[in-house]
Amino acid sequence: MMNHAKGPVWHKKQKEQGIIPKGLRGLDKEATWAKSHADGWVYGHGSFSLTSHKVPVLGCFIWMRNSANEAKRMWLEVSRYKGIIKYTAMDSKADDYDLFKELNRQQKIKLVTSCRQNMLISDHRKKMHDFMMQPKHKQIYKERAYKVEPMQGLVKDIFDLDRCWMRGNDSNRWLFAAMGVTIQMHQLNAFHEKKSTWKIKDEVLG
Repeated sequence: MMNHAKGPVWHKKQKEQGIIPKGLRGLDKEATWAKSHADGWVYGHGSFSLTSHKVPVLGCFIWMRNSANEAKRMWLEVSRYKGIIKYTAMDSKADDYDLFKELNRQQKIKLVTSCRQNMLISDHRKKMHDFMMQPKHKQIYKERAYKVEPMQGLVKDIFDLDRCWMRGNDSNRWLFAAMGVTIQMHQLNAFHEKKSTWKIKDEVLG
């Protein structure tokens, strides 16, 4: 998820050249540019999250560079769950055969993602696509829409995170982690009390 930087935008060409326009104050110099289909170009900080498909709880919510590779971050984070989870699902950013193969070989975790149709050239890519098209795996991927994506929306809504609260990598790193732990604590309480793990906003905000 991309979050707008606190303060003004540092235009891409000027940032690359290290030029700060005269009068531009309160600039977050460590924010980076990235583009998504939903939001277009955003200057800010990224956040990465994991969510359980079985029970709707936040697995983690952490800072990452806005321009960083989400699939590589996914590899690092799910590796911690070797022997605990069997599948991990991610959008087409994880459409990579080597990632698919090595997650299964090294971590015994099967990757479910969306394969780009124009990339079904080699035999191993076709086999990967056939794996994704199995009914069980199509269902796992479908669940992202109503089990995974809304969890990021929950964090964003509770903490009004369309724009970062602070400037800089270090400040946002600890702040995002604190937000994630806060959500996890309240979801754990809700789970033990047999309440919805989605309806926690009032409890979080007090």
